[in-house]
Amino acid sequence: MDNKIYIIGHQSPDLDSVAAAIIYADYKNKKENANKYIPVVAGQVNKVTEFVLNKFGFMAPEILQDASNQQLILVDHNEESQQVEGENKDIIEILDHHKINFAGDKPIRVDVWPLGSSNSIIYNKYKQAGIKIDKNLAGLMLSAVLDDTVITKSPTCTEADKNIIQELSDLAGISDWQNYGIKMFKVKSNLDAMSENKIIKMDYKDFMLGSCKFGIGQVETVDLKGLKNREDKIVEEMDKIRQTDGQHTVMLVMTDILQGGSQILVSSKEPAGIEEAFNVKLENNRVYIDGLISRKKQIVPALTKIFDN
Repeated sequence: MDNKIYIIGHQSPDLDSVAAAIIYADYKNKKENANKYIPVVAGQVNKVTEFVLNKFGFMAPEILQDASNQQLILVDHNEESQQVEGENKDIIEILDHHKINFAGDKPIRVDVWPLGSSNSIIYNKYKQAGIKIDKNLAGLMLSAVLDDTVITKSPTCTEADKNIIQELSDLAGISDWQNYGIKMFKVKSNLDAMSENKIIKMDYKDFMLGSCKFGIGQVETVDLKGLKNREDKIVEEMDKIRQTDGQHTVMLVMTDILQGGSQILVSSKEPAGIEEAFNVKLENNRVYIDGLISRKKQIVPALTKIFDN
């Protein structure tokens, strides 16, 4: 093992996890006057992340495919099912804004805040340490907070997040953060060239609920019409993923950020349990639920009540 400490987000990395790795490495190196914290990712970055990194002059971190025998700091996740592959990983710290589902064999630093974005936590750390945030870093951080809070529309967004968004937009020189956020989501919504598998897996997380393994993907768009004609093929691909990966359920949550609801596609061994969780009736393996936006705060908790027992 070398003296490098890799900072890494979850598999199928989204913007918040990639930005958190980059920015937390910057924070740790500056605070400790070090050069040992290295941002990496657990997979290919998505289109909106690529757009934001290019806009603010950052390179995408290298992909760490095997973390065996490496020291790691986990950001934006803690569950084993979402971690990078590798034997004898030495996890020394966690920074996250999700519920804790982590077991280790030694005491480590765990920083979990009930905020809408991992980058909101890191922003507070910069402020507390008195470390200057330059314009481009602020832009990257702002983009991640806007993405994870769905431009403040997610129920995970707190008043603290809203204040952070305003402060970061001032630092980044972005006068209209709402319009900038919509521009980001338009980039995110352009899925025409993507396969059904990539659409499902672009923001996809595995969860263990009791003895049941769930795979839940989410697509956030400004218009669901572009996906309507592909729903049958997407469900077919979800069936294949569920059977190949031995999942109990695979779900794709297609969220319309302007309308504030989600079309849910389901492939499950127990569709009646899904219906009970959300108090809905599936029609042809799908249903639209008004007001459903957050995987973390609305979807996983509803499923947990039914299946985690």
